[in-house]
Amino acid sequence: MVSTLSRDDAWRLLNEYTKSESLLKHALAVEAAVRGYARRFGERDVDWGIVGLLHDFDYERWPTAADHPFRGCEILEAQGYPEWVRRAILSHADYSGVPRESLLEKTLFACDEMAGFVTAASLVRPSRSVLDLEPGSVVKRMKDKAFARAVKRDDLRAGADILGLPLDEHIANVIASLRDEADALGLRGTLSPAR
Repeated sequence: MVSTLSRDDAWRLLNEYTKSESLLKHALAVEAAVRGYARRFGERDVDWGIVGLLHDFDYERWPTAADHPFRGCEILEAQGYPEWVRRAILSHADYSGVPRESLLEKTLFACDEMAGFVTAASLVRPSRSVLDLEPGSVVKRMKDKAFARAVKRDDLRAGADILGLPLDEHIANVIASLRDEADALGLRGTLSPAR
């Protein structure tokens, strides 16, 4: 089956509903991480990436648990997005009642909070870069309860568990995916491009 999903259309939709630069970068980071896993698993990386890109597109307008991600999935349905896209997006919210069953659903959950946490860990480095960030540094930050305190450490660990990976391997995979998009994510910091 040939995909009819368009990354350009998804990007336009995201930008229609999301104006915050930090939320746009979060969407790009989750897209990158999910795409990285899609390639590892032999799946369609563009399709999986679109799910990562759109998982929070409604959050800025409707940030409550009563609305997000439900309102967004209504919009996606009206625009013809397939059920598997909407289901994956619903499943990333624990309170949605949609269990994570497919590999995509598990991957989206695993990448959502971890991409944000890796981004935060990159930005507090002297280099302000993901390019020299190592998994051990992220694990150390996880132990600091004051750092990125809104991120549930249990969710970070659960993401690795749901993928059947050791935590440090999951962190390394997310770092590698974000490194590939360092410039778009604003995570090159003070480091020069490799020659």
